[in-house]
Formats: sequence, structure tokens, C-alpha cells
Amino acid sequence: MDDIMGGVIGLAVADALGVPVEFVDRQTLKSNPVIDMRSHGTYNQPAGTWSDDTSMTLCLVESLSEGLDYTDIMNNFNNWFEQGEYSPHGEVFDIGIATRKALKRFSDGTAPLNCGGMSEFDNGNGSLMRILPAAFYLQFIDRDEKKNDEKAFTIIHNISALTHAHKRSQLACGVYVSIARSIIGSSDLEEAVNHGIDKAIDYYKHQPDYIDELHHFQKLSTKEIGSLLEKQIKSSGYVVDTLEAAIWCLLTTGSYQDCVLKAVNLGEDTDTVAAVAGGLAGLHYGYQSIPKEWVATLVRRDYIEGLCNKLGLSFYKLDIENLISYIPYFEFATRESVCQWKGGEKLGEKHFSMPYPEYDQTFKEFIQQINETNLLLHQYTLVTDKLEFANKEQVNSTIATADFDLLRAILTRYVRQERFSDGAWASAVEDKVFFKILQRLQQVKSLG
Repeated sequence: MDDIMGGVIGLAVADALGVPVEFVDRQTLKSNPVIDMRSHGTYNQPAGTWSDDTSMTLCLVESLSEGLDYTDIMNNFNNWFEQGEYSPHGEVFDIGIATRKALKRFSDGTAPLNCGGMSEFDNGNGSLMRILPAAFYLQFIDRDEKKNDEKAFTIIHNISALTHAHKRSQLACGVYVSIARSIIGSSDLEEAVNHGIDKAIDYYKHQPDYIDELHHFQKLSTKEIGSLLEKQIKSSGYVVDTLEAAIWCLLTTGSYQDCVLKAVNLGEDTDTVAAVAGGLAGLHYGYQSIPKEWVATLVRRDYIEGLCNKLGLSFYKLDIENLISYIPYFEFATRESVCQWKGGEKLGEKHFSMPYPEYDQTFKEFIQQINETNLLLHQYTLVTDKLEFANKEQVNSTIATADFDLLRAILTRYVRQERFSDGAWASAVEDKVFFKILQRLQQVKSLG
């Protein structure tokens, strides 16, 4: 969940930083650089106002929380453009020409995947700016299926083609999502970026329909992007310029704040370059790295966070439903009812067999159910080692207010405990820990 929150909020905050100075040139910004949230400016909007970059990203976030449906995505785009849904203040103040034309085609009855412009002049950054949620969706479906690059890139291309169907725009989205997926779970930023680029470029080298477009991405494929000077970086609305500028800002800074401010102060298409960079920076540095005062200023922050939670929980919906079905069992379970000790028999005069716990069938099915889900966190100790587990009251208090990611970490801790201490599960049952976790999981699910 933190990946989704970090990426989407990272994108939205960066977008809002850039909105007041969109179209302002680089030289002007050097004399008066953006260092904080501003109000008014280009669109005369309050501080923390985000643009079409975030709005269309949120359209995709909500649609993907119900599964992949291109018509539904386009309906969300239309609801944004025509009715002001998914907007900061109930109205649209910014939309790209290619996107407007695509939505008009859709309204006139064109099939979703035929709506995007296909000419070389349709290579603005309008699909790149909103493609990030596809990375989260693909990470999820790849857990359940063998990794299928063909399927993944086809989904990315189709989501781009809703508004931007030229191969160059699709390729840019493919590279960006590949980088985002590589960043998820990686601690080495440069290595993750390079791996993501290599994976995408290697795929496109074997695709006849895309191979002629690869020369437009040479600065990325040759790994020279991070060593370029600022004067060699363009920050226009052209999709290749935006992608290069975003990656350059990411690789030449060491924090979320520095990355997005560098992106904004490049000038021109300030909101989109910053949003594209900010999504990746938020992914790498995490939600907590985004300056709190910027997050607090973000218009409709709770709404954005709610959609992020909805998307995250949707990936675990069936897993959660299967687990919370055990609530009645744990409500009345006792140490004695779930666990009997075996062994301890005398083996000769001085030796005894080692005693071991034997759990009842329902409890074993519960543990098996957990192990078959995607709920367990591999690095749970990074979270739980910071918590107090000295007594039952502290544990229950922590569980009662835990968010989804913290619940996963706590659940993982208790599931893993039996490896290190026979009978630990019986103690957790006695203290109602599993019961409390499942109750809280049910609450979090309903909130999402």
C-alpha cells in the first residue's frame, strides 16, 4: 500500500508544485525558483491545486480497483472532463489537445482503443503523465501468473492508446512503467532505473512495430541521461523530453524534495515533468519522505489517499474475505481447543522425545490460507521491530489502530513466530491476537 500511496501522492504533490508556474521559462525560474507550494500563478488556483496529470491518474486508479476495463477508464476520463469529477475544485482548467480529441471520439461512439491519435504530432505527454497506476496493477497480476512481458506491455500500450496511440508514446509509457516496477522493492535507485530501462529496451528490440522508434530513446538506452548537463535537458510537453527530464531529475538528486523541485524549475511543462518525476521519486523514497507541509497543502488529500487505499485493498479483496471468515472461530478459540502437546514420551532411562504442539485442523487450514495469500510481508521485521510487544494490552492497542500495511506486518510476525518458538500460535490464540487482527482487517476493508 505504501508503494501506491508514495507513488500517487508523490505525483500529485509534484503536479501541484508545478501548476502555478506552468509555461514559465527556465531563466525566469532561476531568478525566482519554486521552493514551496505557491498559489495563483498560471491558472490562478489556490496552493496545493493539482492539474489534469493527477486527475487522469486518479481516473485510472479508481478504474483499476475494479479490474482492467478500457471502457470504464474512458468513462472516468469523460466524467472528469465533462462533470469535473476527479478534479481538485469540481471543474477542469487544463486538458491537452490530443486528450480532448480522444474524449470527443469516445463520446461520438468510437471504441476506446481506437480513440487515441496515431500521428507523429500526437506525441505529447498526456498518456505518460497518468500511466503510473498501471505499474501497481501489473505487479499484482504478475503474482498470480507467470511473468508475461507480452501481456504486460500490451496492457500498457492499450492504456496509453486511449488518448495517445502513436508507437512513440506507447514506448515511452512502457519504459516508464518498467522503471517504476523495477523501483518497487529495490533499494538501489540507479540500479533499478537501469534495470527497468534495459528490460523495456530489450523487449522493444524484438518488436518490429516499435524497433524504428528506439532511436528516439537513445539517451536512456545508452545510460548517458544521468551525466547530462541541465542545458542538454528539455522540459517541453513532447513525450520523450518529459521522460528524459523526469529520469534526469531522479538520477541527479538524492531526495524526493530535491527531485521534484529540480523538475519544476526546469520550466515550461512544469506540472507534468514534475508529476512524472514525482511519481517515481515517491515510489523510491516512500510516502513519509514527502514534506508533510506539502502533503497538508494538497487539495483533497483525503480523497486521493482514499482512492489509493481502495486500489491497494482491491488487490487483496479475496484474500481478506477468506481470512475474515475465521472471525467466529477465533472469537471462541482457546489455547486448549486449538493446540494439544504431543511427544515427551520416555525413551530409555535418560531420554525423552521432544514435545511438540499439534494444532487442530481448522487452525492449520487458517495458517495455510494465510500462506497462500499475498498478505505476508517479507521484510516485516523492519516494521514490527519498532513496535512494543511487551504485553497483551500494547499489542491489542497497536492492532486496533493499525493501517493495512502495519496489519500485514503484524500478521506476518505472528505467523512466523512458530518457527522460533513452539506453541507461539497457541499463546497468540489465548491472547486473542489473531481475533483482533481479523477484526481490524475487516474494519480496514470496509473503510477502503
